[in-house]
Amino acid sequence: MINFTQKIFNLSELKGISAKNIEEHLKLYAGYVKNTNIILEKIEELRKPARPTGAGGDETNGYLLTELQRRLAFEFGGMRNHEYYFSSLENGTKPLSQENKLMEAISKSFGSYENWLTTFKGLAMTKGIGWAMLSFDKQTGQLLNHWVDEQHIGHLVSTSPVLALDMWEHAYVYDYPTSEKKKYIDAFFENLNWSIIEKNFIEAQ
Repeated sequence: MINFTQKIFNLSELKGISAKNIEEHLKLYAGYVKNTNIILEKIEELRKPARPTGAGGDETNGYLLTELQRRLAFEFGGMRNHEYYFSSLENGTKPLSQENKLMEAISKSFGSYENWLTTFKGLAMTKGIGWAMLSFDKQTGQLLNHWVDEQHIGHLVSTSPVLALDMWEHAYVYDYPTSEKKKYIDAFFENLNWSIIEKNFIEAQ
């Protein structure tokens, strides 16, 4: 059976995002990993041969399996989204080079880096809980900005995430009130290691 391991991220001191907020945020990530494994284990258990008549009933198992599969999308999405998020903040800040494949793709898809950044930051201000995502569509060779509700609703089919910005309140609540979440968005970009994000892009192709 598949079992996912919690990743350890090499995070140094960040500008505008406190160690306290990161500490609490990582606990939530750990919970997503744990819950993903628990759900997969339970699904495997319920898929075992049916018990004798009168000992439970296949209809009950069928209902439980359906609900567990539904919940799996949320927990698995939370696990993976956070791995993209935290990895982009690893090993210190590194700017995006003006001459690399990712910059070329951003310019091709959005006209310029400045146009993309303005659009992406505007997307991140979407009301509600979720994620601002930059993903790559291999079929068209285009980068796409999109919003993911909660952890799993809105992922674009056949695309691969390149950059993920967590816009749940837990991502910034220890540092900024909800009315100032724009400051958190700016802080996130000040701390990015673009070499990691470029690696995501290259692997997506």
